[in-house]
Amino acid sequence: MERHVQALLNRLSFAFITVATLILLLLYLQTPDTCFDPSDPDPKPHTRFPKSTCDFNHRSYASHEKRNRRLWSTKTWAKTVSSYTSLFKTLEARNYLSNHSRVLVVSAGPGHAVQALRDLGVEDVTGVELVESHPLVNRADPHNLPFFDGVFDLGFGAYLDRSLFPGRYVWHIERTVRRGGICVVTVEECGKGEVGEIVKLFKKSRFIDAKNLTLAAQRRTRILMEVENH
Repeated sequence: MERHVQALLNRLSFAFITVATLILLLLYLQTPDTCFDPSDPDPKPHTRFPKSTCDFNHRSYASHEKRNRRLWSTKTWAKTVSSYTSLFKTLEARNYLSNHSRVLVVSAGPGHAVQALRDLGVEDVTGVELVESHPLVNRADPHNLPFFDGVFDLGFGAYLDRSLFPGRYVWHIERTVRRGGICVVTVEECGKGEVGEIVKLFKKSRFIDAKNLTLAAQRRTRILMEVENH
């Protein structure tokens, strides 16, 4: 009796395997060459299913220049750059910034502040960020800036409050700015007490003033320091 049952199970297993194989073969034979409607009068060749790793049509590649033009043409970009321009114009009006200033922008992101400075006519602007964004921003660690001491007239750190090590962040900006030069940092909008704590991070500079403003559609506090010695 057990032999008959086993023989029946074997025949059923063979039948299932055969049916499954036929279904897979049928699916393979009926797989379309494309993932669009074959009746489409204007098919797009890049949507064809590849049959192997060698049979693959790459999507069109957008160059850095093309991506930048697309980004720089948006209203968001223009509005953000404008907010930085307003900040730098106030520094320019107070003779802390000129077209001949050597400026360092730390935590430059995609380059809004760098673009604003260049639009104002500042020729020597260096923007750095952990992720480069050519042609405006180069790659460098804000906590370990690869610049000699005192080579900049103005150092700008837009996001001190987002730094992993605020003390080291400030130390490097302060180190790279010459004696008599200016350090400018911004943090999330705060009061006099918090400003005092941030000022203490600067070991070689004197406090000039602090001001609340809108930067990149955010309420921030701008803190201005003058480097006194190295």
